[in-house]
Amino acid sequence: MPTPLGERVREIRRKRGLTLEGLAERVGSSKSYMWEIENKDVARPSAEKLALIATALDTTVEYLLVGDGEQEEEHAEDVAFYRKYKKLDAPVKERLRKMLDILDDD
Repeated sequence: MPTPLGERVREIRRKRGLTLEGLAERVGSSKSYMWEIENKDVARPSAEKLALIATALDTTVEYLLVGDGEQEEEHAEDVAFYRKYKKLDAPVKERLRKMLDILDDD
């Protein structure tokens, strides 16, 4: 019997159109380990592994653990945006912050 965590991982993985193998690749784990997380009641991934799973699924660790209602699509877009933002060079980040200040000038 899967845990609520496993059920949420499976639900989001399927919504994202990922296979177990595809998720395992993104997380850097084996397909069998991902299957255990989704299907076993004793699966307890480390905090680091849980963070990798959340990132791979464009969600948050909090959502995977608590599952407070359905995840909003808008939130998933924010997570994806922030992941891209983190990879940018400092000068590009600064330009984006300035653009945001201009756009947010109420």
